[in-house]
Amino acid sequence: MFWKRNSKPVGVARGNHAIPEGRRVYAIGDIHGRDDLFAQMMDLIRADHARRGPADLTIVLLGDLIDRGPASAAVVERAIRLREEFPDTRLLIGNHEECFLAALTGDVRRLRYFMRIGGDATVRSYWNDDGSLDAASFEEVAERLPDLVPAEHVRFLGMGEDVIEIGDYAFVHAGIRPGVPLEKQSMTDLRWIRDEFLDDMSEHGKMIIHGHSISAEPDEQMNRIGIDTGAFRSGILAAICLEGEARRYLFARETELQLIA
Repeated sequence: MFWKRNSKPVGVARGNHAIPEGRRVYAIGDIHGRDDLFAQMMDLIRADHARRGPADLTIVLLGDLIDRGPASAAVVERAIRLREEFPDTRLLIGNHEECFLAALTGDVRRLRYFMRIGGDATVRSYWNDDGSLDAASFEEVAERLPDLVPAEHVRFLGMGEDVIEIGDYAFVHAGIRPGVPLEKQSMTDLRWIRDEFLDDMSEHGKMIIHGHSISAEPDEQMNRIGIDTGAFRSGILAAICLEGEARRYLFARETELQLIA
């Protein structure tokens, strides 16, 4: 789905869910190789954080930094450097990171699957030679790719988390299995689940913040909030800011920057 330009603005909302006093959390949806939008979003976050006064800052990257968009390597590099400026920057592993790390083992079958789901764009961002990549066999790519991806990138992605809990909120990449306690969720569900989670309206104990499933605008339900706005094709990257019981949204766009507050 694509963003509807005339859709209803999403502004500040309040509910029964809160994060601890004195803390401010920004969670960024699936970036998918759009380093241009990632850079703009970080400028928005810096400005928003500065104008709202002191608070302990946490940035949560909801996963799927890579694939589909043109600059996956640059997105990973930017995410790594964020920790120098914002030490409490946390990464959730998405299904695309999972497949990328599997492809880096040299397994040709896993590489084929990775490239079929959008990983060809990630490979191209590290390869830096379109001509030789187009001419290469899967076997050649599987052999060479692990040497092209910096060890720091592999370590960073491999150290990502599956669940982050802050106050009354839980952050995951894809969602959770309804009826299963958070601490007993399977890694597969946390990274891959879709309809069983999206269609369920039961209370999860915490408000779930997730990406993975694209919606035209932030998808607020009584038990979850999805913020994957399909940045790689819509040109819009969304983030949610949580502070006390308030929540608001920030949007980085191809043609403009917009903060709704």
